[in-house]
Amino acid sequence: MTIYSQIAANKTKTFVIIGLFVIFITTILYIYGNATGYGLSFVGLALIISGIMGFASFYYSDKVILGMSKARQIKKSDYPELYRIVENLCIGGGIPMPKVYIIQDSAPNAFATGRDPKHAVICATTGIMEKLNKIELEGVIAHELSHIRNFDIRLMAIVVVLVGLVALLADFFMRSLWYGGGRRDSRQGSNSAQGIFLLIGIILAILSPIIATLIQLAVSRKREFLADASGVLLTRYPEGLASALEKIGKDKEPLEVANNATAHLYIANPFKGKISGSWFANLFNTHPPIEERIRILRSM
Repeated sequence: MTIYSQIAANKTKTFVIIGLFVIFITTILYIYGNATGYGLSFVGLALIISGIMGFASFYYSDKVILGMSKARQIKKSDYPELYRIVENLCIGGGIPMPKVYIIQDSAPNAFATGRDPKHAVICATTGIMEKLNKIELEGVIAHELSHIRNFDIRLMAIVVVLVGLVALLADFFMRSLWYGGGRRDSRQGSNSAQGIFLLIGIILAILSPIIATLIQLAVSRKREFLADASGVLLTRYPEGLASALEKIGKDKEPLEVANNATAHLYIANPFKGKISGSWFANLFNTHPPIEERIRILRSM
């Protein structure tokens, strides 16, 4: 498998998953609207809420993430080697220079965030700078810059909003039932149909947040493979990133500031949980297995 075929395959798979996500939300809105008897008015309300959520996420998600991660912005004089690596790779890849942040934590990890390449952030832990050599650190930074160049940072922000919207819709629907909301049609056939939609709606309200989360995690895993391949195009040296992932994978120290909301952003699982080999268990992982990523990198 070549670098270019890996990139093309993962782009296609991601578009398919996002398309399924949109269809899934549309189906939920249709069922909830019919179950409550509000029809298109329910859809309209949901679109207004999602618009507000999307606006807030687009402009402020990076600040929230950096605040949650206790990251601080640095200047070139603070960590000159890290700053020069980011600068050189940006020049080579034709990428705008992002802001550079660090997290004071000995666990080796890094992530990228922001809304587009002109408003992006690269963040690395002090641990990754201490435990990796220059070539390995270049591989990691190239991976994160690829997230920026591929607009993964925007895509994942959108996906997070969609997941939040699904959870919000499910909660709104269940509350409307609890408080006796909704409209009832006096016709017997309509009552029967609404009853069926109501049953389906309750089942979806229970299962939809889980399904939405699984879609989010699937998108996150595909973007990691794509960023690995794209990062190699920047450095022209797959072994640098492969060796870095090997060291990060062997390090068992969890990242203290990580949480479930930000875990998918990092280059590797910050919780250092044991990855099960079962297909079902891997559905709930934020990252693909490091061993598989290393194998693909070393086959390029």
